[in-house]
Amino acid sequence: MIKELLQNQLAQAIEELYPVEWPASELLVVPTKKDFKGDYTLTVFPVAGKLRKNPMTVAQEIGNKMLENRLITSFEVVQGFLNMTLDDAIWTRTLQHIQGDPKFGHGKPKNQTVLVEFSSPNTNKPLHLGHIRNMLLGSSTARMLEISGYEVRRVQVINDRGIAICKSILAWSKWAGGATPSTTGIKGDHFVGDYYVLFEKEFAKEYLAWQSTPEAHQEFENRKDKELDEPAFFREFKNQYFNAYSLLGREAREMLLLWENHDPATLELWSRMNQWVYDGFNATYDRMGVRFDHTDFESTTYLLGKEAVRKGLEMGIFYSKPDQSVWIDLSDAGMDQKVVLRSDGTSVYITQDLGTAQMRYEKFKMNKLIYVVADEQDYHFKVLFEILKRFKEPYADGLYHLSYGMVELPEGKMKSREGTVVDADDLVAEIIREAEKTAEERGDLGDFDRAKQEEIIGKIALGAIKFFMLKVHPKKRMLFDPKESLDLQGQTGPYVQNAYVRIQSVLRKSGERSEAGYQDYKGLAEEEKELISLMETYPQTVAKAAEAYDPSEVANFSYNLAKAYHRFYHEVPILRADDPVALQFRLVLSDCVGRVLEDSFNLLGIDMPERM
Repeated sequence: MIKELLQNQLAQAIEELYPVEWPASELLVVPTKKDFKGDYTLTVFPVAGKLRKNPMTVAQEIGNKMLENRLITSFEVVQGFLNMTLDDAIWTRTLQHIQGDPKFGHGKPKNQTVLVEFSSPNTNKPLHLGHIRNMLLGSSTARMLEISGYEVRRVQVINDRGIAICKSILAWSKWAGGATPSTTGIKGDHFVGDYYVLFEKEFAKEYLAWQSTPEAHQEFENRKDKELDEPAFFREFKNQYFNAYSLLGREAREMLLLWENHDPATLELWSRMNQWVYDGFNATYDRMGVRFDHTDFESTTYLLGKEAVRKGLEMGIFYSKPDQSVWIDLSDAGMDQKVVLRSDGTSVYITQDLGTAQMRYEKFKMNKLIYVVADEQDYHFKVLFEILKRFKEPYADGLYHLSYGMVELPEGKMKSREGTVVDADDLVAEIIREAEKTAEERGDLGDFDRAKQEEIIGKIALGAIKFFMLKVHPKKRMLFDPKESLDLQGQTGPYVQNAYVRIQSVLRKSGERSEAGYQDYKGLAEEEKELISLMETYPQTVAKAAEAYDPSEVANFSYNLAKAYHRFYHEVPILRADDPVALQFRLVLSDCVGRVLEDSFNLLGIDMPERM
């Protein structure tokens, strides 16, 4: 690391010059601003302040001392800053190190296991726009942790039970006429989701008709809030109607009871329709390059946690109320009282999550557990983590909620059949259509057959989606603009992919080449130094991103490296270099940039195309 090397040499110079020790890591060394001469700059003010000397004098003395060890060839003092120009050999040795390390950027084994839970959809509808951000954050975080040396397990909990699933099953039973995904050609999760939508439409008709009945009139007259007019009242009364009056609601609840009582016919239909959904989910996961090592199902995990509640009562963590419900008081931790078991003995979500976490530790013995869940569940995870700490779980200090903001689309873009939610598959299809249109306008893929064109366009489209989603810090809400995501001149995936494609073109055109002697290259251009300086920060970037569970660090690094390469490509002759040593150096430099770009995009789950 050039920065570390400089810091160490500067710390040694300071120790030799003055009666003071200064930790190398605390010296403020950064790349020199482009307006000034030099490669790296030391901020001298803190050192001068401790010595009670003039900063310009201290900078001059340190600069003279640094010249003695030949690490730098010249320096310039600007007020309290020491701008240093490195010897060319430092740059070429750094490039040699990057070239010679096939796992450049990878960390050493940590001997720790991390579980990353993400996606975790419901089986009554397809994966949607929010799931895309969720699964990309989870998958990328898992990749970053793996490359940093952790043993990683990707897990999900699929919500495959409850009244919403029964609505889909009931609608299919009443109105499908035996249709299946295979007979209709509709993807399984979309097929089942259509029946969930159909149920809601039929229920809305039923509810509208009921509002003209005497029962509805009486409910309106008996309303507690007399300020509510009829439209407002009936909007609020909808759930109560479902449970008290609705014929469809009664049938759905009866089906749920049949399921809970293990009725064979109901279980068979539930299992068959859920499998259609799983097949649909897996097709989307495969398309997005997402995989899981382990999947749990809420139909089994909902029973977990009751034993933990019993133990928690014995340990004094929980307490019972007269109605036999079980609670925890978290007021001493700045939270409120929370029910963990209802009076009828049924679990709540916090109970299930408590039991599932304990079950996972028994299975995986993880050191850390990362939950990728939208920010609307922030409070839920604060409560869960506090409970697990009170149980003194071995992994309690390694719990983390990777909270992320909502994804929005420009007004009127790609509304789904429901008019409110954008399906993941629909979004991918829209981006592919946009990428195809762009490719046709440019005409760059005309030499390939249709299958190859589709492969390349698929990589560009998915790269556009993934990069655009991941370049934003997880906690921020974001606006996803399909056309902007494909812009070859913007901060986009295709822009970075284009840099990689450009490098591969240069390397192909160079033909047979010898790398011998490039280490003797002198007189590096600023664009060449910038590329090496950026590349050498890659290991720290990956480590920082992994520890912060923040793929945007890697996305923005890859964009900056691609931007620097595009600038280098336009400003510095490569294949037309004026001497063989410069040619070999620039080819090695290009190859290394391509490798680092490809590796960084792999962490984002993005494939590089060979042409664009």
